[in-house]
Amino acid sequence: MQARTRRSSEESGDIDLPGVAPSRQKRSRETTLALLRAGADMLRTRSLAELSIETLCTEVGVTVGAFYSRFESKEAYFNALMALAARDGEQRLGEIKRPSTETDLGGLCQLVVSGIIAWMRHHEGVLRAALQHDSTRPDKWTPFKALAKATTERATPLLLHAMGNARAAAKTRAIAFGLQVVLGTLVNALLNDPGPLSLRSKEMETRLASCLLLLLQADMVSSSSPPTRAS
Repeated sequence: MQARTRRSSEESGDIDLPGVAPSRQKRSRETTLALLRAGADMLRTRSLAELSIETLCTEVGVTVGAFYSRFESKEAYFNALMALAARDGEQRLGEIKRPSTETDLGGLCQLVVSGIIAWMRHHEGVLRAALQHDSTRPDKWTPFKALAKATTERATPLLLHAMGNARAAAKTRAIAFGLQVVLGTLVNALLNDPGPLSLRSKEMETRLASCLLLLLQADMVSSSSPPTRAS
């Protein structure tokens, strides 16, 4: 998931989302988009339960009636926020292009980790709320689980090419585990922020990329080492 200057479906005004009342008028679409953007921003500092529809509407400058003419419930509104985040992640995955042949394994690890973190930072509040919501509605995290799986599938051939195709099955498993470590660390930082590094720390990027690289290099070393002979 490569970080780059880009236009997401949200930024382009594409808000054709399930549970959102469609509108043909540009001004109405802009209001819907403003409500979604404001809510995503407010969730950075509060939980979903603390997100007040009245406060949200005051922030955007619309009536509560205008909110409910677009979203039938707070649940439908949050579903739309999650759909936007998942759609953006899918779009970012689709934009990944194979780097130049000069990019080494370390550069690829940095590319993959930086892209994942950029997406999580962009949707930080929504993702945290989805994780918190997951304890009572397990189905709510399903789109992001699918996205994590798709990320692994997309990154694997890039990393495998740099590792060499010998023992491809074992190396593929090592890549999957390495990305599990990366994603697990980021989810913990997002949900609990235990320190010492936060999701917004640049050091988090460099250390996680280095961690992924070391895990993959360890597998490469073990695969190239001759088998030990029993004494």
